[in-house]
Amino acid sequence: MGEKDRRIFAENLTYHMNRNGVNGITLAKYMGVSSATISDWMHGKKMPRVDKIKSLTNYFGCKMTDLVDEKPQDYYLNPETARIAQEIFDNKDLHALLDSARGNKPENLRLAAEMLARMKDTNPDG
Repeated sequence: MGEKDRRIFAENLTYHMNRNGVNGITLAKYMGVSSATISDWMHGKKMPRVDKIKSLTNYFGCKMTDLVDEKPQDYYLNPETARIAQEIFDNKDLHALLDSARGNKPENLRLAAEMLARMKDTNPDG
């Protein structure tokens, strides 16, 4: 595996660790490897063997391609926030919310969307 493959894997692994709230020590214990090995994977210095990648897919509940293929990751960190953001995206009048909502809680994003929609509904200029 080349440098690009290691970089892609490192980005995907870091993404899944962050998404699942897992640190390197916890993952190292689960995988039966040292925390230095996890660090090497996360920084693209080394690539795990296929059996280790399969163990990671079991741990994260993802497919192997989610770890080894290059693809854009979810912009929003919370799945519920992502769902609400898609609703906002589909409503062209509310696009301004999307740029500032990445780390927000879903309920805050929903509240902001509802407030803007109400403001638009009460605006006499339409």
